[in-house]
Formats: sequence, structure tokens, C-alpha cells
Amino acid sequence: MTRFSQKQYEWRVLAAMAVYSAFLLYVWPMVRTTDSYPFKVLLGVAPALPVIYVLAQLARRIRASDELEQRTHLIALGVAMGVVGALSLVGGFLSIAGVLRIDGSILIWVFPVMMLTYGATRWWVLRGYGGVMSCDDGTNVWLWLRFVLIGAVVLVMALMHPPGLDGFGLGFIYGTGIGLLALGLVVALRQWFKRRLRHH
Repeated sequence: MTRFSQKQYEWRVLAAMAVYSAFLLYVWPMVRTTDSYPFKVLLGVAPALPVIYVLAQLARRIRASDELEQRTHLIALGVAMGVVGALSLVGGFLSIAGVLRIDGSILIWVFPVMMLTYGATRWWVLRGYGGVMSCDDGTNVWLWLRFVLIGAVVLVMALMHPPGLDGFGLGFIYGTGIGLLALGLVVALRQWFKRRLRHH
């Protein structure tokens, strides 16, 4: 079976996130203007399709990894599920008790919180093994560029936004793009300092 490399995985995720951004900008706003229930369901599900594709690619990447990588992935996924499950349980009890007013829109944060927890946990686990986020040669060198490219794609999509997009949605997309660009800059500086220390 052909090895599914980290580079292949990251570029496919980049493409999927570009499609996701396009859906949020050009498809999602139509939900508020249509009266057709089936069409509204279709529009509501559309932005989730690229995310489901990313999850499928993550599963494929884990399956193609060696035993050590699989261990780090599974530990990170276990912690992420535990954190999200605990937060959901606490939030549910507080909502039932009338302490918090929570509507269904909060569910949109479940996946981002899970992925952030997964990424942070895997980074911490790999530090314990003295490794990096990828075992493939050379894939970590241009990690900063991937963040910059994703951020640039998101910002270009935001600049081309349709008139019907509300301020909150547009601000969220701009913030995401700028945040990714800043993260790419931080990663680039960190890698530059590491190379400089090695040479000295």
C-alpha cells in the first residue's frame, strides 16, 4: 500500500479548508434568504462536508502512520474527546439549572475545540518523545508556509465576500485569516532561531 505522507495530508487539508471558507462566504448566507426547507437543509449541511473530508483524511493519515505516531494520535484524540465531553456535560448541567442560557449554535464550537485540544495534546506528547509534528523528512521545514497560505486563502475569500454576509461572520473569517498568518510568522521565527542556535 502506498504511504500516505504528511505532505499529502496537509495539502489536502489546505484545499478542503479553502472550500470550507468558500462555503461559509458564498453558500451559508443564502440560508437566511431561502424559504425552501429542503434547500435550507442542503445549505446548512454544505459547510460540514469539507470538515468531514478532513476527518476522513486524518483517519487515513493515522492508519498509514507507524506505531509511535499512531500512539501519539490516539492519546491526543482520547484527551480531546475527554475535554469536549467534560465541557459538554458541565455546560448541560449548568443550562438545565438555569445558570447558563445555551442555544443550539454553541454546537458549532465542538469540532474546533476538539481539534485545538487534539493538536495541543499531540504537540505535548511528541515533546516527551523528543520529536516533531511529523516524522517525514523535510515536511516540518515549510510548516510556516502552510499556515501563511491557509491564512492568505481565507483573507482572499473574505475580501471577495458577498454583500449579504453579516459583520460577525466577516469579522470571524478575517480574524481566522490574520490569526493563521500570525501563527505562520511565529513558526517561521521559531524555526529560524532554532537553525541559528544549531549553527552556533
